[in-house]
Amino acid sequence: MPYAWSDQSDARVLELHPHQSMTPTGFVAFMGATFGMIAVPLLSVIGTPVLWGLLPFFALVTGGRWLAINRNQRDNALSETLTIRANEVELVRRQPRKEEQRWTANPYWVSVHLHPGDTPVEKYLTLKGNGREVELGAFLSPDERVALQGDGSDALARTRAPAG
Repeated sequence: MPYAWSDQSDARVLELHPHQSMTPTGFVAFMGATFGMIAVPLLSVIGTPVLWGLLPFFALVTGGRWLAINRNQRDNALSETLTIRANEVELVRRQPRKEEQRWTANPYWVSVHLHPGDTPVEKYLTLKGNGREVELGAFLSPDERVALQGDGSDALARTRAPAG
């Protein structure tokens, strides 16, 4: 799951992030395979002037793929952190090249809603409280949003439960 709950001394914290299908090791393997597949045909022209005509295109393809994959990974470096304390619920959304967004509310009035139809995304998940409704986990799959809705509701219910 691209989200994980953790317990701190005074809070329950949820960290959400989009799924990254390419790990750093996978990136190295992919770039190595790309380099190898492009380099094999160049072996037949080593030592000829044709090599110097093809080499710039080889560098352009390899460099272009490297830049595109790195840009995609930077763009997916977004995250959301939901912190549930006894007196406050806080959602912080961090996105690349954008200002950090914060939303806070009293946990007693916060509710988790899963909207099944006529929404921007399938099974739209929101938190409602403090006069606003904010989206949670837009980058999650519909099944992950359903699971998170149950987990979030349970965490809020435990926070509201009287100690003892």
